[in-house]
Amino acid sequence: MHGAHARSRTAAEKWVAFKKSPFLPATVLIFILAAAAGLFAGSYTYSMAAPTPHRIPTALVGAPDDARGKAFVQGMEKALNASLELHEYRTYAQAREAIDEQQAFTIISVAGSGVRMDLSSASGASVSQLLQQAAPQVGKKAGVPVTIKDIKPVQPGDPRGLALFYVSLAAVIIGFVGAIQLSVHARGLNPAERIAFTLAYALLGGFSIAAVVDWLLGALTLPFVHSWLILAFTMFTSGMVFTMFNTLIGRWAMVPTWGLMVLLGNPSSGGAVSWPLLPSVLGHIGRWLPPGASVNAQHTAVYFPGHQHVFPYLVLAGWSLLSCTVFWLWRHRHPGGRPTTPAHAAH
Repeated sequence: MHGAHARSRTAAEKWVAFKKSPFLPATVLIFILAAAAGLFAGSYTYSMAAPTPHRIPTALVGAPDDARGKAFVQGMEKALNASLELHEYRTYAQAREAIDEQQAFTIISVAGSGVRMDLSSASGASVSQLLQQAAPQVGKKAGVPVTIKDIKPVQPGDPRGLALFYVSLAAVIIGFVGAIQLSVHARGLNPAERIAFTLAYALLGGFSIAAVVDWLLGALTLPFVHSWLILAFTMFTSGMVFTMFNTLIGRWAMVPTWGLMVLLGNPSSGGAVSWPLLPSVLGHIGRWLPPGASVNAQHTAVYFPGHQHVFPYLVLAGWSLLSCTVFWLWRHRHPGGRPTTPAHAAH
């Protein structure tokens, strides 16, 4: 009899077969990719499409009670719909040191018959542009003569100050894409070997990015070795973050990696839009994530070489150490690897 062959499968049997087929992960990917597309567009639009200042650290030199200075500061705050976070300095040299330490974005000097505003495009090109547009109008309205000068301009090959964001973005994305490719094409690598090869492509990739941007295109004049090592550090960190998630959740590791590094990390890094113009929460979070740390370290190395801060390097080191530790402790869960001892011959 052929009744058994003609019997339709039950819903439970169909579900079991569907779970074992490639159609389940493909269906899940459809929804993940659709959500990722919307979130990607939304995160970058939210943080970059209409940057709005909240507070702008400003160095003030001169009499703080001067009527012209007060009128100008109040006019600027009204025009920007933001507060100038004033820090008073006795001398111009002290204020200039605050610029070099990246504690201020501009210097307002009250002297003579007017106000002088010294900008630092290297501190944040987007902030500098906003201040430069508003200051003349505010001075005219308040009846205060305003002199504007850019004391720390960006490099000629990068007039919008975006090149450092792009090189850091390349290091972040290629960093975890490289780890993905190792998991696909070099699946048999054991843990120590996987870390070593991640470090190797990070060093070579960082060199390649720096060489193309500086030597080939001439977009930036980099402190080459320093910038190269920052890029390599960034790529290694990004690659190990994916490896950590691959150890913890397997084939879906791309989801948290993309969310952490691209959806959240890059828009909040301060590279494309300076942190005073970012939504306040993003401005604080971004400094604790690898993309923001990479941008900050690179930015200081290029424009403020004598005033390096240790914090960005500690952030990169912390993420690298966390990722390597999780991977190493739970390495038996990683989908890659191979037996370390030869199998005994069967009798």
